[in-house]
Amino acid sequence: MNKIAVFVDVQNIYYTTRQAYQRQFNYRRFWQELSFQGDIVIANAYAIARNDDQQRKFQDALRHIGFDVKLKPFIQRADGSAKGDWDVGITIDVLESASAVDTIVLLSGDGDFDRLLSHVAIKHDCQTHVYGVPSLTAQSLINQSHHFHAIDDTLLL
Repeated sequence: MNKIAVFVDVQNIYYTTRQAYQRQFNYRRFWQELSFQGDIVIANAYAIARNDDQQRKFQDALRHIGFDVKLKPFIQRADGSAKGDWDVGITIDVLESASAVDTIVLLSGDGDFDRLLSHVAIKHDCQTHVYGVPSLTAQSLINQSHHFHAIDDTLLL
């Protein structure tokens, strides 16, 4: 049975689906789609803790589906900008799990992950799948993945 590890860049998916489609990603349908491809042994969703009720309900829904929700505090800078980046955390978790799975699935359009996918594919012989909004996914990330899955109507609410 194909062992699958899933890593979700929640902020990236939220903003790209909203920008491209004015809709939200359907995590339940995504989970069902992946379940047909194998056994989901790791499922991490990386999000920012803003501590409002809507965010907590969303995070609880992700947990109910089967995701381990990893939270980082929301940091508002004095200049009004915000910080909340999970790139290093996602990278470490992918590297630590790659030897134990057959397939790495990344939900993100962030090109910063292109080298990571190349590395785990070569070093651990993992299949790499990227789910992203086509117009907002870095071409380098698409090129480095074995399979690119366009987020379209079938994966939106």
